Amino acid sequence: MKDILQRLIAGGTLSSQEARDIVVGISDRAIPDLPTGAILTAIQMRGATVDEILGFRQGILDTGVPARLDAGDYIDVVGTGGDQKNTFNISTCACFVIAGAGYKVAKHGNYAATSVSGASDVIEGHGVKFTADIDRLNRSIDECGFVYLHAQLFARAMKCVAPVRKALPFPTVFNQLGPLVNPSQPRYQLLGVASLDQMRLYSSIYKKIGINYGIVNSIDGYDEISLTGDFKVTTNDVERLYTPAQLGLPVADPVNLRGGASKAEAVKIFDSVLRGTAADDQKNVVVANAAYGIGVMEPHMSIADTVLAARESLESGKALEVLKKYVALNS
Repeated sequence: MKDILQRLIAGGTLSSQEARDIVVGISDRAIPDLPTGAILTAIQMRGATVDEILGFRQGILDTGVPARLDAGDYIDVVGTGGDQKNTFNISTCACFVIAGAGYKVAKHGNYAATSVSGASDVIEGHGVKFTADIDRLNRSIDECGFVYLHAQLFARAMKCVAPVRKALPFPTVFNQLGPLVNPSQPRYQLLGVASLDQMRLYSSIYKKIGINYGIVNSIDGYDEISLTGDFKVTTNDVERLYTPAQLGLPVADPVNLRGGASKAEAVKIFDSVLRGTAADDQKNVVVANAAYGIGVMEPHMSIADTVLAARESLESGKALEVLKKYVALNS
């Protein structure tokens, strides 16, 4: 450990295997908090490499609770967070629209860190009881097309490193890992990022992992397609800048995307979207994000067709039916 610390302080990097072994050591309580903090600080000062992030990811998966599902192909839709926009739960809402369109979704998430309501907050707000029981998880995705994986039940390493992260006055490499450690390890993922630098980083990571991905970023800083202006999308095959008009959708007012001042208000907004009673901007932004999620699973479909599929799921009530069935199965 002393050699690793000296190398990091001198500006060196970790191999993927070394990073993985550090996470295992943290999880086994073999590495005390002080050197853990020093390692995380040294990495943060220069920025984590792709190999380091991949190693930390593997360590979290290896020490965590696995949840490989029997459903075959399924997608996760998630954002990095940290954009300070406090939007309503757009990506989680989009998951139900994708499921309503006939695709399987295994959503991984947690409680809010930088906003009023995270994915776990809004799901729990419907009376759902989180579980890591694989039979119950498989039943959920089989019977309603959606399953939710509450991060705290699966990532043991995250719990072990939490006191160190809390004591440090800056984010660490662990803040970058949330979108990468879904314990069901989906073959498809739509990720929202808050900057183009993050888009490039995660694109490199996904290419090494070998999954089918889409990464979206709104140029004005939202970690999702906000429709408040131009947005960029990169996938396994293409990288392109879009305008809302190219989706046949109007520019959204940022005020209409706010997530409210309380968890209860966030649940109310979430439900209003799926019921079809929300503001047009709220419904449109969910349709847009769901459309690109469908596009990750169906790369040969045109954006016009994926928007149509997402809108039909929402306006027909199919997305709402998925939510109702999911809550009934998991309460």
